[in-house]
Amino acid sequence: MIRSLLYVPGNMPRFLDKAGQRGADAVIVDLEDAVPEDHKTAARDALAQTVPQVAAHGSRVFVRVNMTDRLHDDAAAALRAGADALYLPKVSHADILHDLARHLAPLELGRAPIAFVPLIEDANGLFEARAIARAPRVLALSSGGEDLATAMGALPLPEVLRLPKLMIHYAAKAAGVLSFGMFRSTVDYTDADAIRMAASEARDFGFDGASCIHPSVVALLNEGFAPTSAQLDWARRVVAENARQAAAGRGAFTLEGRFVDAPIVTRAQRLLDQAGESR
Repeated sequence: MIRSLLYVPGNMPRFLDKAGQRGADAVIVDLEDAVPEDHKTAARDALAQTVPQVAAHGSRVFVRVNMTDRLHDDAAAALRAGADALYLPKVSHADILHDLARHLAPLELGRAPIAFVPLIEDANGLFEARAIARAPRVLALSSGGEDLATAMGALPLPEVLRLPKLMIHYAAKAAGVLSFGMFRSTVDYTDADAIRMAASEARDFGFDGASCIHPSVVALLNEGFAPTSAQLDWARRVVAENARQAAAGRGAFTLEGRFVDAPIVTRAQRLLDQAGESR
């Protein structure tokens, strides 16, 4: 599971020093919006130290690069530093990913290909989401709520973000990749109750995790996107009863007053898989 992704500015050593200890499933070392232009090259050069430093504590390490003439150099530096994936902002069409994959392939001798997480942040990208999701190396899709709203001349309110985020989410699920996000902006990180509710809602829709910009939110996301103990207990009972019924030649049955058939068994097994419980 990748339930929580914590953004950390790539030019802030005091934040990077502890980023890997915050409990996030992935840390996003940011070279883009969080870093002023005149600090971007130094932040990129520091990846050789910061990526292994964060990874040493067990977190996956992603790097958000700049979708400018810095792209290839940022991506190559992240690759050489050992990052697991590139967070790619402002992806408006799949050709960007095909071109970047071709550029990086000769640099990857001796390591697995670096994965891509495209961020869809404008209307063009929104309508190309299915092609973007099917492009090479895509691990997950996400969206930039603030940028997306700004591109539409709108405010990043939950009701504004719901439809475009669902379109991106459905494109990810159709392609069989992960989907990150909630129906709210990441900027407001102080309302713990609202974040907790948003994470629970997003998980009900099938989102796999979400990003945040403050370490206080990590635990809320880890809790919100993980199965509860009650859900796991239910899943174990469903899977166990399904095995008994299947042995008797029945593919559907009633358990605790509720009808159970193949889709429900699959849902239960997925919960157990998420929790690391073997089949």
